[in-house]
Parts: sequence; C-alpha cells; structure tokens
Amino acid sequence: MIELHNIDCMEYLATCEDNAFDLAIVDPPYGIDITNQSQGKGGGLAKKIDYAKKDWDKNAPTEEYFNQLERVSKNQIIWGANHFRARNSSCWIVWDKVNGASDFADAELAYTTFTSAVRIFRFKWAGMLQGDMKNKEYRIHPTQKPVKLYEWLLMNYANEGDRILDTHLGSGSIAIACHNLGFDLVGCELDTDYFNAAQKRLKQHQSQMRIPL
Repeated sequence: MIELHNIDCMEYLATCEDNAFDLAIVDPPYGIDITNQSQGKGGGLAKKIDYAKKDWDKNAPTEEYFNQLERVSKNQIIWGANHFRARNSSCWIVWDKVNGASDFADAELAYTTFTSAVRIFRFKWAGMLQGDMKNKEYRIHPTQKPVKLYEWLLMNYANEGDRILDTHLGSGSIAIACHNLGFDLVGCELDTDYFNAAQKRLKQHQSQMRIPL
C-alpha cells in the first residue's frame, strides 16, 4: 500500500513506534538553497526548466530529524549526507548521472547503514536526456531523482515485505518505484504544491497498464 501524507515529517515521525519501518530512503534538503540559485546551463541541448522559487532548501535537517529517523527505521539510505552529516560508512552509494559535457554535478552520494562495499548506479540524467527514453519522466521538482534509481535501491537493499519510509517525497519517484515492485510505502511531503503534483503523478502511473518486461 502506498500511503502519502501532506505533513511535516517531524510531526509524522513523532507518532511512529521504534523500528516501525524496515528501510528509510530519504532525500532531505541539503541546505544549499537550490531553487534560488543558478542551476547551470547544462549541456545546452534544451531549455532549462524554470522551477518556482521556494524556501524548502535553505536549511539542512536538524540533528533531531536524524535521531527520529534512526529511531523509527532499522536501516537508512540518506541522499546528500555528504553536504550535512558526514558519517562513517563502508557502503556509500554513488549515482553516476552520465552527464558528459555539463556543468551539473557528475554524481550524487548517499550514506547508508549497510556494511557492503561502495556501489555505483549509472543512469543518465542530463536535461532532456535520460537513461530510459522510452519511459521518459516529466520533471516536476528541481532535485527529482529517476524511478529507475529507486527501483535499483529497492532491489538491492530492501527485502520482500519490507515497509519503506520517505520523509521528503518531492516528485514522488519512490512512490512509483514502490508501486512497481510491490513495496508498502509511507511518504511525507510538507509543500502542498509538490505533494499534489506527486500524488497526481502516482495516480496517473497507477491508472496505466504496466507492460511486463
């Protein structure tokens, strides 16, 4: 079951029992004010999307957020942890965006509580060019991540029957991935505009017939 909430994640986490979730996969604000800065020119192949100016990325998460996240979930995958909370981990995840000649970051990093070696997921995410052009995703969020990335994370780090948590739903890519792979998910998103867009995106996906591979 996919359960989405338009709520401050701290309010929701306060209602959760210890270890209520098997795995938290989260992409919280990095504290770099992404919507109010130039995001570069990319590769110049397509017009850059003009996202609405918002304040959600002005500050990184508080220590209490991480304490609550670790309390309610048995394991965590935390995107952007290199920006705000460097911690010892043998299993960092590297998403290689295969950007080519671009002024965007070549990759993004996620801290995990797992003990395997560093792993790399390669998937093109460069403006109009994406790794799965047959199922090209419409970008609705400035830090949107591809559904394929979340599917890879779930296939490699989640077990059948696991309950998944996302505290910052954003574009809802993780919700689509959980729907595709049959995982239960609780997702929180404070921003009403993003929440409504993500919910609409998920409903549109669920209404379509999924073609077997």
